[in-house]
Formats: sequence, C-alpha cells, structure tokens
Amino acid sequence: MHIALREVHDSDLPVFFRQMNDPEALHMAAFTPKDPADWDAFSVHWSKIRASRDVVRTILGDGDVVGSTAVYGDPGEREVTYWVDRAYWGRGVATAALRALLAEVPDRPLYARAAADNAASRRVLEKCGFVISARARGFAPARGEEIDEVVLHLAS
Repeated sequence: MHIALREVHDSDLPVFFRQMNDPEALHMAAFTPKDPADWDAFSVHWSKIRASRDVVRTILGDGDVVGSTAVYGDPGEREVTYWVDRAYWGRGVATAALRALLAEVPDRPLYARAAADNAASRRVLEKCGFVISARARGFAPARGEEIDEVVLHLAS
C-alpha cells in the first residue's frame, strides 16, 4: 500500500469523525475527547487545529483517507499524534505516516504519549526512533478511569 500525507480537506473531517468513534480504537487510544460522538465539539476542535501553526496531515493509503497525523505544541515541547482507521491496523500505515511526518517536520526534540498497554502504538513510535523517557498516570476518558501511560522522546 502506498502511504502519502497531504493537507487536511474539509471532506476529510466526516471520515476522521467516523474513525474516532470506533469503540475498539477509542479503547486503544484511551486519551480521547470527553465525548467523541459530539460533532459540534469535534468541529470546533478541528477548526482550531487547522487555524493553528501546528502541522496536521491527512494520511492517504492508495489514495483513500485512512487517518490523520500531526505535530503540535510549543517549540521544545512538541508532540506527535496519529490516528489510523482500524481497518488498516497492522499493515504499517501508522509507521509509514509517522516517518513521512518526521521527514517533513525537522523540529527536535519531539514527544509522544501512549497508553502503557497500547503495545502497537509504542512499537510504531519505537520504529520511528522514539524511546520511552518517562511513565505517568492520567485520566483516560475512553476508559473512564486513570491509567498508566508512557512518554516517549525523539532527540534527533
């Protein structure tokens, strides 16, 4: 599958909304919006993201919208994030998309966070050069409880 990144189009948003309402994906991501089914809150959030100086991209798999990825935050504290449609899990999409994003955004250091039990996301980040630098606990809205998370760091 050919993976490419492009600017986010308005037509991508309903696809992202559907992807972010998959119960299994929500559980894995854990740190999600309080109410992922709230279209109005989703729209406001994405309006802010798209108006910011953050780097936000749509992930295309063979031309189809399969997810999103971004680098956001203040210099020195910037984080990466990604979301891939569950139908494409286990096919290298997240790793290829994150590598493409990292090539586009030379800022370092970069950080990432993942639920400690989300081994797949940790693997993606580690394949892209991130290393675990801290552990924390935080409230995970998708799980309705406080859970362990890992903080990863990419120095160069």
